Amino acid sequence: MALEIKVPTVGESITEVSVAQWLKSDGDYVEMDEVICELESDKATFELNAEAAGILKTMAAEGDTIEVGSVICSIDTSAKAPAASSPASKETSGSNESAPFAKAETSSNSNYASGTPSPAAQKILNEKGINPAAVNGSGKDGRITKEDAMNANATDSKTSTPASENSSPAAFSREIRSEKMSNLRKTVAKRLVAAKNETAMLTTFNEVDMKPIMDIRKKYKEMFKEKHEIGLGFMSFFTKAICEALKEYPSVNSYINGEDVEYHDYCDISIAVSAPKGLVVPVIRNAESLSLAEIEKEVSRLAGKARNNKLSIEEMTGGTFTITNGGVFGSMMSTPIINPPQSAILGMHNIIERPVVVNGEISARPMMYVALSYDHRIIDGRESVSFLVKVKELLEDPIRLMLGV
Repeated sequence: MALEIKVPTVGESITEVSVAQWLKSDGDYVEMDEVICELESDKATFELNAEAAGILKTMAAEGDTIEVGSVICSIDTSAKAPAASSPASKETSGSNESAPFAKAETSSNSNYASGTPSPAAQKILNEKGINPAAVNGSGKDGRITKEDAMNANATDSKTSTPASENSSPAAFSREIRSEKMSNLRKTVAKRLVAAKNETAMLTTFNEVDMKPIMDIRKKYKEMFKEKHEIGLGFMSFFTKAICEALKEYPSVNSYINGEDVEYHDYCDISIAVSAPKGLVVPVIRNAESLSLAEIEKEVSRLAGKARNNKLSIEEMTGGTFTITNGGVFGSMMSTPIINPPQSAILGMHNIIERPVVVNGEISARPMMYVALSYDHRIIDGRESVSFLVKVKELLEDPIRLMLGV
């Protein structure tokens, strides 16, 4: 009998998903609970498991949008698992029992030849400028999976050919390529436009002398890593400083909820992360109660899940304040956009040695510009500026963060 597999409910507000990637092909034999495809909602990517063992029949192609509750595939549970056999026995076997599986295997090979990337993998390879022929696929029949593409490195490609050997200097491309926006990208676009249109957003700036933190990292980074098995980065210092400042200026840690202002006595800090499918914002829960090491471990865990598209919806909802770090991409200064329904976001930027006056003398110091965008409807200018000054003071005297003073 054919068992219908429907798109499961993954969240109250999610009504449709798109097929990101089939991990098993039409006609494949699948085991119960085996992952057969990846689905993408407007908030996260999640896996769909086989509800029984049998032959898979797909009813949607990669890139299709399907409503929650609709049938996406079926499994013929009456089919028997193919018997394990050597390549020689497969070639000489004439039994009727193995014929259906041989036919399915041939069909799969014709659709997904060795070295052919999935659509998701092709997109990543295009962005990296890597020829699929230079990548060894780990999927079925040598197919290049999304993970293969993510792990591929252009500098490691031994089969890539210099552009000068493949094209003449006079060859110019005027091709136009159109790609459908992912559900995640469409949601990000809507939320950013809504934030600009529905909030009275202003941005205030300051600069931070990063030398004290850099001196601490230089002195203790090896001891820290040996003890906690995690590196000591800048994000933990910023998170701790922000949590301390939010205690002093609670309006920066609040929401507008209808005609009320909702204050929070905890700090759930959202960390903006650039993932393969777009910007995601996982949340560090109760960051005010965590040590520097605990924050670093949580940042590492969430960032790793983001890069592999494994974040759950719960891990990306409910933050009360956001940190975004454009400095890792070389940004000197920016005006970050508020992450609704939050009321403020802090932008970190790159560290550049600049001449500054210290104790009456000009000195070269590693300086970082910081920006606080805030909703002026509930956060006054005095509070926003004072909050950012507090963060600056704590970062420039990091011993206070460790002593809690």
